[in-house]
Amino acid sequence: MTQRPELWSLDDVRALDPETTRIWASRSVESRVRSELPFDRWQPDAPLPSMIKHLVAVGGGTLLDEAKRFVHDEAPDVALVAIPSVWGSGAEASPVVVLNRDGKQIRTGDEYLPAARAVWPELAESLSERRAIDACGDAWAHAMEGFLSPLATNELRRELAEVIRTMIDLPLTNDPRWFEPSARAAALQARSSVGLVHGIAHTIELPLARALGDDWGHARLCALYLAPVLRLDRAVGTKLHALFLEFDLDESKIKSAALRLFDDRLYQATLPVLEAEWRNVLRDRCTRTNSVLVRADHLAHFLTFLP
Repeated sequence: MTQRPELWSLDDVRALDPETTRIWASRSVESRVRSELPFDRWQPDAPLPSMIKHLVAVGGGTLLDEAKRFVHDEAPDVALVAIPSVWGSGAEASPVVVLNRDGKQIRTGDEYLPAARAVWPELAESLSERRAIDACGDAWAHAMEGFLSPLATNELRRELAEVIRTMIDLPLTNDPRWFEPSARAAALQARSSVGLVHGIAHTIELPLARALGDDWGHARLCALYLAPVLRLDRAVGTKLHALFLEFDLDESKIKSAALRLFDDRLYQATLPVLEAEWRNVLRDRCTRTNSVLVRADHLAHFLTFLP
């Protein structure tokens, strides 16, 4: 069973030795991080000094996953401390590493887990409303797809059902209470798999950015496609409804949350790329572990979806 990284306070992070600690932070939070943590900056285009014992990575899921890969591949004696600047990916607590390498490369293993993680809610204070909703969608997708996965055990589903009940009670807005269920959802989901939401997001994210000249991001696609995928899963099989009953989850509240994450204008903009990439979606490893079998003719469901 995957063990979550040790949860540190910010004071624990500040107590690290500045001589043997370096910081790698995303540009959006770098100035604040450097003003409040007493460590020299590091960037991956420079060598990491040999005396370094701790690397503190602060940022979103992309940066944290790159830091996990770096420590595993190039600095195995360095302890990684992961601090998310936004909830959603749960990368700080997950043994999954997703890398952007002309497409998505996915690695999985407990050896990729950070040594420790910390929560710094104030880093998310400036999030836009849409970015906060996207982050909530990412957390929801991890929890729901991990719960519905054919690889999930009943014990794992019980744990994820607790996370889902917590998320049902949280507003889909900028709220620091999202950090913990987000981390827990990602850590638990890694013990089963994800499904079509992630199959779509991983496949169309880069083609969509090229086609529209914008960085849509994984989290936004998870938020947009959760409701359509859940409706497909509900229509094609009986498993979804049965699991909701078995684990005492309120299906109407889950459906309501998924629809509130949905934005029809943004969704419609993604459909030409989804249609062009549908065969690749069907081949994606995440799609192959969806809770129901995804077929070629299911594309029509997405092209005609109405909330």
